[in-house]
Amino acid sequence: MAMIDTPTVGARIDGAVIRNTALSSTGLLERVFSAAFRGLVYPQIWEDPVVDMKALDLKPTDTLVTIASGSCNVMSYLTANPQRIVAVDLSPAHVALGKLKLAAAQHLPGHVAFSNMFRHANLKSNMELYRRHIRPHLDPQTRAYWDGRDATGRRRISKFSRGFYATGLLGRFISVAHLLGKIYGVDPRELLRMDTVEKQRQFFDTRIAPVFESRSFRTLTSLRASLFGLGIPPAQYEALAGDAEDGMIGALKSRTERLACGFPLKDNYFAWQAFGRRYQSGETGSVPPYLEAKNFAAVRNNAHRVRIVNESITAMLAARPARSVDAFVLLDAQDWMTDRQLSELWAEITRTANPGARVIYRTAASDSPLPGRVPDGILDKWDYRAAESLEFGKQDRSAIYGGFHLHVRRDPAA
Repeated sequence: MAMIDTPTVGARIDGAVIRNTALSSTGLLERVFSAAFRGLVYPQIWEDPVVDMKALDLKPTDTLVTIASGSCNVMSYLTANPQRIVAVDLSPAHVALGKLKLAAAQHLPGHVAFSNMFRHANLKSNMELYRRHIRPHLDPQTRAYWDGRDATGRRRISKFSRGFYATGLLGRFISVAHLLGKIYGVDPRELLRMDTVEKQRQFFDTRIAPVFESRSFRTLTSLRASLFGLGIPPAQYEALAGDAEDGMIGALKSRTERLACGFPLKDNYFAWQAFGRRYQSGETGSVPPYLEAKNFAAVRNNAHRVRIVNESITAMLAARPARSVDAFVLLDAQDWMTDRQLSELWAEITRTANPGARVIYRTAASDSPLPGRVPDGILDKWDYRAAESLEFGKQDRSAIYGGFHLHVRRDPAA
């Protein structure tokens, strides 16, 4: 029984991505991206949950609404002890991944097994962990997804015995980037041997940076479809390319430079995934908060507080009562949206937000997409925290976004 592509799922993703007619070049690309997005895109989410939790200032009474993506951050938010989390995603694969993590947190024997499954994610013993401890606790649809077979004919759950983080659109994109680097005589994994930020920068300047100046790399990245593996649709491609003087090459180079050199490698698991295609080994290695041993009890005890649904965030909020949400995480989804979609989303956010509620999101370019596109009558109900947004953006270890943004709901009674 497959659940990866139904008319309803396809229509939801098309509605989020497609802006142009099928006869235009951009419209064709949008439809290709929509088709690709129906499978697994992000084996790991690329927003820093530590920065998120600082910005959200979560309290034990809070209800958090977030886009799920790979659910790494959904799981990590549990360490802040919110009362409940509602996670949504248009991709059934992402929903299935989130539900797999929740069941694993609740039913695996302990942290070692949980770490084997989601930190290492390449051990043959993970198949027995799934069969004995996780599979019996999955709903029929989620179980059917992981028991089902991918395009290679292998069961999807077997990815956790073969290297899960090399799968999905993002995982395959990183693999291609490694192959391209080796064509130019650069093994990106060598960066991980550098033991100081100064050495990291020297390696980037002398080995990685020249690749961005090559003619073939410039030609490749000039094609909007070349970045589908990063989860970047045509509309977001234009925003990213416009955020640097040298267009897309400049944007990609500056983001890669920050990922390689902006933080010590011992503190940045995003760099380990990008340049090593794995998490750092050892007890003190950098991993997402939900995979840290000290946080396992909180993740396990709070996992029942999460609900994950296959729906758009606007539609899910429309079904909620007024003043029922304290925190919202939109990832970079607004980069994809039309003016109408943005206005509809923020109308629902404003209706459902409690006084003092916080909204965070990221953008490919540095500026917020809201001014001039969302009615002033809606935005006037929110305080945009410009200085805090800038500071949180500087702390974001994923380093791939141009901007981090924080809005706080004004008290209507004030």
